Amino acid sequence: MCQADDAGGGGGHDEDGVGARFSALLEDSAEDLYENAPCGYLSTLMDGTIAKINGTLLGWLGIERDELVGRWRFSDLLTVGGRMYYETHIGPMLSMHGEAGGLALELKAADGTRLPVLVTSRVKKGDDGSAQLIRTTIFDARDRRAYERELLRARQESEAERDRARQLASTLQRTLLPPSLMTVPGMEVAAYYHPASIDEVGGDFYDLFPLTGDSWGFFLGDVSGKGAEAAVVTSLARYTLRSAAVYNPEPVKVLDNLNTVLQQQYLGGDVRFCTVVYGCLVPDDTGCAITLVSGGHPPAIVVRADGTTQFLHTHGGMLVGALPEAKFTEVTAHLGPGDTLLLYSDGLTEARPIDGSRERYSEEELLDHLAASAATGASEVIGALTELLTGFGDGVEDDTALLALSIPLPRNGDS
Repeated sequence: MCQADDAGGGGGHDEDGVGARFSALLEDSAEDLYENAPCGYLSTLMDGTIAKINGTLLGWLGIERDELVGRWRFSDLLTVGGRMYYETHIGPMLSMHGEAGGLALELKAADGTRLPVLVTSRVKKGDDGSAQLIRTTIFDARDRRAYERELLRARQESEAERDRARQLASTLQRTLLPPSLMTVPGMEVAAYYHPASIDEVGGDFYDLFPLTGDSWGFFLGDVSGKGAEAAVVTSLARYTLRSAAVYNPEPVKVLDNLNTVLQQQYLGGDVRFCTVVYGCLVPDDTGCAITLVSGGHPPAIVVRADGTTQFLHTHGGMLVGALPEAKFTEVTAHLGPGDTLLLYSDGLTEARPIDGSRERYSEEELLDHLAASAATGASEVIGALTELLTGFGDGVEDDTALLALSIPLPRNGDS
Protein backbone atom coordinates (compact mmCIF):
# COMPACT_ATOMS: atom_id res chain seq x y z
CA MET A 1 0.00 0.00 0.00
CA CYS A 2 2.81 2.35 0.93
CA GLN A 3 4.54 1.60 -2.32
CA ALA A 4 1.35 2.21 -4.25
CA ASP A 5 0.81 5.53 -2.47
CA ASP A 6 4.39 6.54 -3.17
CA ALA A 7 4.01 5.63 -6.79
CA GLY A 8 0.81 7.59 -7.10
CA GLY A 9 2.31 10.58 -5.39
CA GLY A 10 5.38 10.44 -7.58
CA GLY A 11 3.16 10.37 -10.66
CA GLY A 12 1.32 13.48 -9.49
CA HIS A 13 4.59 15.35 -9.04
CA ASP A 14 5.72 14.31 -12.53
CA GLU A 15 2.48 15.56 -14.06
CA ASP A 16 2.90 18.88 -12.28
CA GLY A 17 6.43 19.18 -13.61
CA VAL A 18 5.35 18.42 -17.20
CA GLY A 19 2.53 20.94 -16.89
CA ALA A 20 4.92 23.60 -15.67
CA ARG A 21 7.36 22.98 -18.50
CA PHE A 22 4.50 23.07 -21.03
CA SER A 23 3.24 26.36 -19.60
CA ALA A 24 6.72 27.83 -19.95
CA LEU A 25 6.64 27.10 -23.68
CA LEU A 26 3.45 29.08 -24.24
CA GLU A 27 3.58 32.70 -25.44
CA ASP A 28 3.62 35.17 -22.63
CA SER A 29 0.59 36.98 -23.99
CA ALA A 30 -1.73 37.45 -26.93
CA GLU A 31 0.28 40.52 -27.84
CA ASP A 32 3.43 38.41 -28.11
CA LEU A 33 1.58 35.98 -30.34
CA TYR A 34 0.43 38.86 -32.54
CA GLU A 35 3.85 40.52 -32.75
CA ASN A 36 5.87 37.40 -33.49
CA ALA A 37 3.42 35.35 -35.48
CA PRO A 38 4.78 33.37 -38.47
CA CYS A 39 2.78 35.66 -40.75
CA GLY A 40 2.24 39.38 -41.09
CA TYR A 41 -0.76 41.11 -39.49
CA LEU A 42 -2.03 44.52 -40.46
CA SER A 43 -5.04 46.61 -39.47
CA THR A 44 -6.09 49.68 -41.44
CA LEU A 45 -8.84 52.23 -41.32
CA MET A 46 -11.45 52.00 -44.06
CA ASP A 47 -9.46 54.50 -46.16
CA GLY A 48 -6.45 52.17 -45.99
CA THR A 49 -4.43 54.13 -43.38
CA ILE A 50 -2.29 51.72 -41.34
CA ALA A 51 -3.53 51.61 -37.72
CA LYS A 52 -1.61 48.58 -36.47
CA ILE A 53 1.12 46.30 -37.80
CA ASN A 54 2.95 43.38 -36.21
CA GLY A 55 6.69 42.93 -35.78
CA THR A 56 6.92 40.08 -38.28
CA LEU A 57 5.69 42.25 -41.15
CA LEU A 58 7.88 45.17 -40.04
CA GLY A 59 10.88 42.83 -40.11
CA TRP A 60 10.08 41.74 -43.65
CA LEU A 61 9.73 45.35 -44.80
CA GLY A 62 12.70 46.73 -42.87
CA ILE A 63 10.67 49.82 -41.86
CA GLU A 64 10.14 51.28 -38.38
CA ARG A 65 6.66 51.12 -36.86
CA ASP A 66 6.46 54.88 -36.16
CA GLU A 67 7.19 55.60 -39.78
CA LEU A 68 4.20 53.57 -40.97
CA VAL A 69 1.39 53.77 -38.42
CA GLY A 70 -0.96 56.65 -39.10
CA ARG A 71 1.13 57.85 -42.04
CA TRP A 72 1.11 55.19 -44.74
CA ARG A 73 -1.72 53.40 -46.40
CA PHE A 74 -1.60 49.70 -47.10
CA SER A 75 -1.51 50.41 -50.83
CA ASP A 76 1.69 52.44 -50.28
CA LEU A 77 3.44 49.18 -49.36
CA LEU A 78 2.57 47.65 -52.75
CA THR A 79 4.32 47.82 -56.10
CA VAL A 80 2.79 50.04 -58.76
CA GLY A 81 0.93 47.16 -60.37
CA GLY A 82 -0.28 45.89 -56.99
CA ARG A 83 -1.43 49.35 -55.99
CA MET A 84 -3.52 49.66 -59.15
CA TYR A 85 -5.01 46.22 -58.59
CA TYR A 86 -5.84 47.07 -54.99
CA GLU A 87 -7.62 50.30 -55.93
CA THR A 88 -9.56 48.80 -58.85
CA HIS A 89 -10.36 45.31 -57.53
CA ILE A 90 -9.52 44.60 -53.89
CA GLY A 91 -10.93 47.82 -52.45
CA PRO A 92 -14.29 47.49 -54.24
CA MET A 93 -14.42 43.78 -53.31
CA LEU A 94 -13.99 44.62 -49.62
CA SER A 95 -16.68 47.28 -49.85
CA MET A 96 -19.15 44.92 -51.52
CA HIS A 97 -18.43 41.58 -49.84
CA GLY A 98 -16.50 42.46 -46.71
CA GLU A 99 -13.62 40.13 -47.53
CA ALA A 100 -11.06 39.23 -50.16
CA GLY A 101 -8.77 36.20 -49.94
CA GLY A 102 -5.86 34.42 -51.59
CA LEU A 103 -4.58 37.51 -53.42
CA ALA A 104 -1.06 37.34 -54.86
CA LEU A 105 0.68 40.71 -54.46
CA GLU A 106 4.16 42.13 -54.00
CA LEU A 107 5.32 44.39 -51.15
CA LYS A 108 8.15 46.89 -51.46
CA ALA A 109 10.83 46.52 -48.77
CA ALA A 110 12.95 49.43 -47.56
CA ASP A 111 15.98 48.15 -49.48
CA GLY A 112 14.04 48.16 -52.74
CA THR A 113 13.52 44.42 -52.98
CA ARG A 114 10.13 42.95 -53.73
CA LEU A 115 8.47 40.52 -51.40
CA PRO A 116 5.87 38.21 -53.00
CA VAL A 117 3.01 37.62 -50.58
CA LEU A 118 -0.46 36.11 -50.33
CA VAL A 119 -3.00 38.48 -48.79
CA THR A 120 -6.35 37.88 -47.13
CA SER A 121 -8.40 40.82 -45.85
CA ARG A 122 -11.65 41.02 -43.91
CA VAL A 123 -13.71 44.01 -42.78
CA LYS A 124 -14.46 44.30 -39.05
CA LYS A 125 -17.94 45.67 -38.37
CA GLY A 126 -19.39 47.29 -35.28
CA ASP A 127 -22.53 46.30 -33.42
CA ASP A 128 -24.55 48.55 -35.69
CA GLY A 129 -23.16 46.82 -38.79
CA SER A 130 -20.97 49.72 -39.86
CA ALA A 131 -17.48 49.01 -41.21
CA GLN A 132 -14.74 49.99 -38.77
CA LEU A 133 -11.43 48.34 -39.73
CA ILE A 134 -9.85 46.14 -42.35
CA ARG A 135 -7.86 43.27 -40.87
CA THR A 136 -5.29 41.76 -43.20
CA THR A 137 -3.19 38.62 -42.92
CA ILE A 138 -0.05 38.45 -45.07
CA PHE A 139 1.89 35.24 -45.83
CA ASP A 140 5.44 35.17 -47.18
CA ALA A 141 5.25 33.60 -50.65
CA ARG A 142 8.93 33.78 -51.58
CA ASP A 143 9.44 30.03 -51.38
CA ARG A 144 6.20 29.44 -53.24
CA ARG A 145 7.15 31.95 -55.91
CA ALA A 146 10.56 30.30 -56.31
CA TYR A 147 8.81 26.95 -56.60
CA GLU A 148 6.41 28.34 -59.21
CA ARG A 149 9.31 29.80 -61.18
CA GLU A 150 11.07 26.44 -61.08
CA LEU A 151 7.90 24.72 -62.25
CA LEU A 152 7.55 27.26 -65.05
CA ARG A 153 11.18 26.80 -66.07
CA ALA A 154 10.78 23.01 -66.04
CA ARG A 155 7.59 23.30 -68.06
CA GLN A 156 9.22 25.58 -70.61
CA GLU A 157 12.16 23.20 -70.93
CA SER A 158 9.77 20.28 -71.32
CA GLU A 159 7.79 22.10 -74.00
CA ALA A 160 10.98 23.06 -75.81
CA GLU A 161 12.15 19.44 -75.69
CA ARG A 162 8.76 18.30 -76.96
CA ASP A 163 8.97 20.82 -79.80
CA ARG A 164 12.42 19.53 -80.70
CA ALA A 165 11.14 15.95 -80.65
CA ARG A 166 8.18 16.90 -82.82
CA GLN A 167 10.45 18.70 -85.27
CA LEU A 168 12.72 15.66 -85.41
CA ALA A 169 9.74 13.35 -85.93
CA SER A 170 8.38 15.61 -88.67
CA THR A 171 11.76 15.80 -90.40
CA LEU A 172 12.27 12.06 -90.16
CA GLN A 173 8.76 11.43 -91.46
CA ARG A 174 9.43 13.55 -94.52
CA THR A 175 12.52 11.52 -95.34
CA LEU A 176 10.39 8.36 -95.43
CA LEU A 177 8.01 9.75 -98.04
CA PRO A 178 8.76 11.07 -101.53
CA PRO A 179 8.90 14.88 -101.51
CA SER A 180 6.67 14.86 -104.59
CA LEU A 181 5.19 12.26 -106.89
CA MET A 182 6.70 11.75 -110.30
CA THR A 183 4.65 12.63 -113.37
CA VAL A 184 3.41 9.64 -115.31
CA PRO A 185 2.59 10.54 -118.95
CA GLY A 186 -1.11 10.24 -119.64
CA MET A 187 -2.03 9.76 -115.98
CA GLU A 188 -3.04 11.83 -112.96
CA VAL A 189 -1.50 10.87 -109.63
CA ALA A 190 -2.18 12.17 -106.12
CA ALA A 191 -1.21 11.18 -102.58
CA TYR A 192 -1.88 12.21 -99.00
CA TYR A 193 -0.36 11.34 -95.65
CA HIS A 194 -2.36 11.90 -92.45
CA PRO A 195 -0.33 11.56 -89.22
CA ALA A 196 -2.34 10.40 -86.22
CA SER A 197 0.19 12.00 -83.86
CA ILE A 198 2.70 14.82 -84.27
CA ASP A 199 4.89 13.32 -81.56
CA GLU A 200 5.74 9.99 -83.19
CA VAL A 201 7.00 8.82 -86.54
CA GLY A 202 4.48 6.60 -88.27
CA GLY A 203 5.15 3.48 -90.30
CA ASP A 204 3.10 4.21 -93.44
CA PHE A 205 4.92 4.73 -96.73
CA TYR A 206 4.32 4.98 -100.48
CA ASP A 207 6.20 5.72 -103.69
CA LEU A 208 5.90 5.89 -107.48
CA PHE A 209 8.89 5.44 -109.78
CA PRO A 210 9.80 4.52 -113.40
CA LEU A 211 10.84 1.03 -114.42
CA THR A 212 12.16 -0.20 -117.75
CA GLY A 213 10.50 1.03 -120.92
CA ASP A 214 7.18 2.75 -120.33
CA SER A 215 6.29 0.76 -117.21
CA TRP A 216 6.06 2.22 -113.72
CA GLY A 217 6.25 0.73 -110.24
CA PHE A 218 4.30 1.91 -107.22
CA PHE A 219 3.60 0.71 -103.70
CA LEU A 220 1.94 1.60 -100.42
CA GLY A 221 2.66 -0.10 -97.12
CA ASP A 222 2.36 0.00 -93.35
CA VAL A 223 5.08 -1.12 -90.92
CA SER A 224 4.11 -2.55 -87.55
CA GLY A 225 4.73 -0.23 -84.61
CA LYS A 226 5.70 3.41 -84.36
CA GLY A 227 8.67 5.56 -83.44
CA ALA A 228 12.33 5.31 -84.38
CA GLU A 229 12.39 1.51 -84.69
CA ALA A 230 9.43 1.56 -87.07
CA ALA A 231 11.12 4.34 -89.05
CA VAL A 232 14.16 2.12 -89.58
CA VAL A 233 11.97 -0.67 -90.98
CA THR A 234 10.03 1.84 -93.10
CA SER A 235 13.21 3.17 -94.67
CA LEU A 236 14.50 -0.36 -95.26
CA ALA A 237 11.22 -1.48 -96.83
CA ARG A 238 10.89 1.53 -99.11
CA TYR A 239 14.39 1.36 -100.58
CA THR A 240 14.34 -2.44 -100.78
CA LEU A 241 11.13 -2.30 -102.82
CA ARG A 242 12.60 0.21 -105.25
CA SER A 243 15.84 -1.67 -105.74
CA ALA A 244 14.10 -5.06 -105.96
CA ALA A 245 11.71 -3.72 -108.61
CA VAL A 246 14.63 -2.51 -110.73
CA TYR A 247 16.36 -5.90 -110.37
CA ASN A 248 13.22 -7.94 -111.16
CA PRO A 249 9.99 -5.98 -111.74
CA GLU A 250 7.71 -9.02 -111.48
CA PRO A 251 5.43 -7.97 -108.57
CA VAL A 252 5.51 -11.28 -106.66
CA LYS A 253 9.32 -11.36 -106.87
CA VAL A 254 9.47 -7.80 -105.51
CA LEU A 255 7.63 -8.82 -102.32
CA ASP A 256 9.64 -12.04 -102.11
CA ASN A 257 12.81 -9.94 -102.05
CA LEU A 258 11.44 -7.65 -99.33
CA ASN A 259 10.36 -10.64 -97.24
CA THR A 260 13.85 -12.14 -97.49
CA VAL A 261 15.53 -8.88 -96.52
CA LEU A 262 13.31 -8.40 -93.45
CA GLN A 263 13.85 -12.00 -92.39
CA GLN A 264 17.63 -11.67 -92.67
CA GLN A 265 17.76 -8.23 -91.06
CA TYR A 266 15.84 -9.28 -87.96
CA LEU A 267 16.99 -12.90 -87.74
CA GLY A 268 17.03 -13.92 -84.08
CA GLY A 269 15.70 -10.57 -82.90
CA ASP A 270 12.34 -8.94 -82.70
CA VAL A 271 10.26 -9.89 -85.71
CA ARG A 272 9.56 -6.88 -87.89
CA PHE A 273 6.91 -7.08 -90.55
CA CYS A 274 4.74 -4.89 -92.71
CA THR A 275 1.78 -4.99 -95.02
CA VAL A 276 2.40 -3.88 -98.60
CA VAL A 277 0.59 -3.64 -101.88
CA TYR A 278 2.96 -3.35 -104.83
CA GLY A 279 1.92 -2.69 -108.39
CA CYS A 280 3.25 -2.32 -111.89
CA LEU A 281 1.44 -0.29 -114.55
CA VAL A 282 1.99 -0.33 -118.29
CA PRO A 283 0.26 2.35 -120.38
CA ASP A 284 -1.56 1.22 -123.53
CA ASP A 285 -3.76 2.76 -126.19
CA THR A 286 -6.91 2.59 -124.05
CA GLY A 287 -5.44 3.45 -120.62
CA CYS A 288 -3.09 1.22 -118.69
CA ALA A 289 -2.75 -2.37 -117.55
CA ILE A 290 -2.08 -2.90 -113.84
CA THR A 291 -0.73 -5.88 -111.95
CA LEU A 292 -1.05 -5.78 -108.16
CA VAL A 293 0.40 -8.06 -105.51
CA SER A 294 -0.49 -7.79 -101.86
CA GLY A 295 1.17 -8.91 -98.68
CA GLY A 296 -1.53 -8.76 -96.00
CA HIS A 297 -2.63 -5.28 -97.05
CA PRO A 298 -6.20 -3.93 -97.40
CA PRO A 299 -7.53 -4.43 -100.94
CA ALA A 300 -7.09 -1.71 -103.53
CA ILE A 301 -10.20 -0.01 -104.87
CA VAL A 302 -11.09 0.91 -108.43
CA VAL A 303 -13.46 3.83 -108.96
CA ARG A 304 -14.84 3.55 -112.48
CA ALA A 305 -15.77 6.47 -114.70
CA ASP A 306 -19.48 5.70 -114.24
CA GLY A 307 -19.16 6.02 -110.45
CA THR A 308 -19.21 2.33 -109.61
CA THR A 309 -16.60 1.06 -107.17
CA GLN A 310 -15.03 -2.35 -106.61
CA PHE A 311 -12.31 -4.02 -104.57
CA LEU A 312 -9.30 -5.66 -106.19
CA HIS A 313 -8.94 -8.56 -103.75
CA THR A 314 -5.67 -10.47 -103.51
CA HIS A 315 -6.80 -13.30 -101.26
CA GLY A 316 -4.16 -15.19 -99.31
CA GLY A 317 -1.37 -12.64 -99.37
CA MET A 318 0.68 -13.01 -96.16
CA LEU A 319 2.37 -10.36 -94.01
CA VAL A 320 5.77 -9.38 -95.36
CA GLY A 321 8.65 -10.32 -93.05
CA ALA A 322 6.65 -12.46 -90.63
CA LEU A 323 7.47 -15.89 -92.12
CA PRO A 324 10.48 -17.21 -94.08
CA GLU A 325 8.31 -18.72 -96.84
CA ALA A 326 5.54 -16.15 -97.19
CA LYS A 327 3.08 -16.51 -100.07
CA PHE A 328 1.82 -13.55 -102.08
CA THR A 329 -1.01 -13.34 -104.57
CA GLU A 330 -1.54 -10.99 -107.47
CA VAL A 331 -4.42 -9.62 -109.47
CA THR A 332 -4.66 -7.75 -112.76
CA ALA A 333 -6.90 -4.89 -113.78
CA HIS A 334 -7.25 -2.30 -116.51
CA LEU A 335 -7.86 1.42 -116.09
CA GLY A 336 -9.66 3.29 -118.83
CA PRO A 337 -10.45 6.99 -119.19
CA GLY A 338 -12.10 8.28 -116.01
CA ASP A 339 -11.06 5.25 -113.91
CA THR A 340 -9.10 5.67 -110.66
CA LEU A 341 -7.05 3.17 -108.65
CA LEU A 342 -6.84 3.85 -104.89
CA LEU A 343 -4.36 2.39 -102.41
CA TYR A 344 -4.77 3.14 -98.70
CA SER A 345 -3.52 1.99 -95.30
CA ASP A 346 -5.74 0.63 -92.52
CA GLY A 347 -5.60 3.87 -90.51
CA LEU A 348 -8.57 4.91 -92.68
CA THR A 349 -10.68 1.80 -92.24
CA GLU A 350 -9.95 1.55 -88.50
CA ALA A 351 -10.89 5.15 -87.72
CA ARG A 352 -13.77 5.88 -85.34
CA PRO A 353 -16.34 8.59 -86.12
CA ILE A 354 -15.82 11.49 -83.72
CA ASP A 355 -19.48 11.50 -82.64
CA GLY A 356 -19.17 7.93 -81.39
CA SER A 357 -22.22 6.93 -83.43
CA ARG A 358 -20.66 3.65 -84.52
CA GLU A 359 -17.58 1.49 -84.30
CA ARG A 360 -14.61 1.56 -86.64
CA TYR A 361 -15.05 2.72 -90.22
CA SER A 362 -15.11 -0.36 -92.46
CA GLU A 363 -13.81 -1.16 -95.92
CA GLU A 364 -17.39 -1.55 -97.15
CA GLU A 365 -18.26 1.92 -95.84
CA LEU A 366 -15.22 3.29 -97.65
CA LEU A 367 -16.45 1.72 -100.87
CA ASP A 368 -19.91 3.24 -100.39
CA HIS A 369 -18.44 6.65 -99.49
CA LEU A 370 -16.42 6.78 -102.70
CA ALA A 371 -19.45 5.81 -104.75
CA ALA A 372 -21.59 8.48 -103.06
CA SER A 373 -18.93 11.20 -103.36
CA ALA A 374 -19.06 11.19 -107.18
CA ALA A 375 -15.32 11.96 -107.11
CA THR A 376 -13.62 11.48 -110.46
CA GLY A 377 -9.88 11.41 -110.97
CA ALA A 378 -7.03 10.91 -108.52
CA SER A 379 -7.09 14.42 -107.04
CA GLU A 380 -10.85 14.40 -106.38
CA VAL A 381 -10.71 10.94 -104.78
CA ILE A 382 -7.85 11.98 -102.49
CA GLY A 383 -9.70 15.21 -101.70
CA ALA A 384 -12.85 13.34 -100.71
CA LEU A 385 -10.91 11.03 -98.40
CA THR A 386 -8.88 13.88 -96.92
CA GLU A 387 -12.15 15.56 -95.95
CA LEU A 388 -13.38 12.27 -94.48
CA LEU A 389 -10.24 11.88 -92.34
CA THR A 390 -10.48 15.47 -91.13
CA GLY A 391 -14.07 14.83 -90.07
CA PHE A 392 -12.97 11.88 -87.94
CA GLY A 393 -10.80 14.21 -85.81
CA ASP A 394 -9.25 12.30 -82.90
CA GLY A 395 -11.04 9.19 -84.11
CA VAL A 396 -8.09 8.55 -86.44
CA GLU A 397 -5.89 6.48 -84.15
CA ASP A 398 -3.31 5.36 -86.71
CA ASP A 399 -1.41 7.07 -89.50
CA THR A 400 -3.05 6.92 -92.90
CA ALA A 401 -1.44 6.95 -96.33
CA LEU A 402 -3.36 7.37 -99.59
CA LEU A 403 -2.17 6.96 -103.18
CA ALA A 404 -4.39 7.33 -106.24
CA LEU A 405 -3.72 6.94 -109.97
CA SER A 406 -6.23 7.71 -112.70
CA ILE A 407 -6.64 8.02 -116.44
CA PRO A 408 -8.10 11.47 -117.23
CA LEU A 409 -11.22 11.71 -119.33
CA PRO A 410 -10.65 13.22 -122.79
CA ARG A 411 -11.22 16.96 -122.88
CA ASN A 412 -13.61 18.47 -125.41
CA GLY A 413 -11.86 18.59 -128.73
CA ASP A 414 -9.40 15.80 -127.88
CA SER A 415 -9.51 12.82 -130.18
